[in-house]
Amino acid sequence: MTGTWHDVGRPEDVPAVQDTDTVAAISRSPAIHTEELTRCFGDLVAVDAVSIDVHAGEIFGLLGPNGAGKSTMIKMLTTLLPPTAGSAQVAGFDIVRDPTSVRRRIGYVPQALSADGALSGYENLLVSSRLYGLTRSEREERIREALELVGLADVADQLVREYSGGMIRRLEIAQAMLHRPAVLFMDEPTVGLDPVARRVVWGHVRHLRDLWGTTILITTHYMDEADDLADRVAVMHQGHVAAVGTPAELKVAVGGEATLDDVFVHFTGASIETGGSYRDVLRTRRTARRLS
Repeated sequence: MTGTWHDVGRPEDVPAVQDTDTVAAISRSPAIHTEELTRCFGDLVAVDAVSIDVHAGEIFGLLGPNGAGKSTMIKMLTTLLPPTAGSAQVAGFDIVRDPTSVRRRIGYVPQALSADGALSGYENLLVSSRLYGLTRSEREERIREALELVGLADVADQLVREYSGGMIRRLEIAQAMLHRPAVLFMDEPTVGLDPVARRVVWGHVRHLRDLWGTTILITTHYMDEADDLADRVAVMHQGHVAAVGTPAELKVAVGGEATLDDVFVHFTGASIETGGSYRDVLRTRRTARRLS
């Protein structure tokens, strides 16, 4: 089966990112573009010939049951997993032919925890700044700025194992944004967080998008989150895109007084909790326990 994400407009008044090479790359193409992107694992087609366009500066939500192909899509777009067929460009660069250029222009917040609990918040950011190749003169300014932006300046010297779940997620967002990426990928970033912590995290995500014009692609199982946060959403089902549009457009398409939960069920035939292997459930619960 083939799924296509159609262009339905781009956000207005999006500020330009500050890296001139990235600006030039994005001006030539959408922030994310794929053509017939496919990934197979033996006989299993995890992502099935998906063609997409995600506009520069928008927050794009990728929804679907566990096993729909969302995480596989992100792994391909972040160059962690090679596609079986098709092509993709991120920030104007091909994920197969020029993965190094892609990696320089993206940030990634995985579902699994990436911060080191044995280090302080500042030390985690210092490690990340070195991995991103920031110069010594850039590091202090970027780290200080990042801590301020995500509200962690007062606990910068505290061990991360003493942070709350929401604080850890904010630190991980700061890590992913240190090098001012053009595109930020976030895979189930608020799993295990309480509603208040989720709202705080997304407030910071919006602020970062508005500040630097970052394109943000998120996966989430929280329909209220996607409805409130995303400029557009795509619903994935069995490896292909079943529907795409703004939350309002998709609710109108389903009809009546439909909610985004109704949209999800309509296009996937599954409840939001349905799907996923034992390994999927185990990984999610481990993450939730560590964030609680």
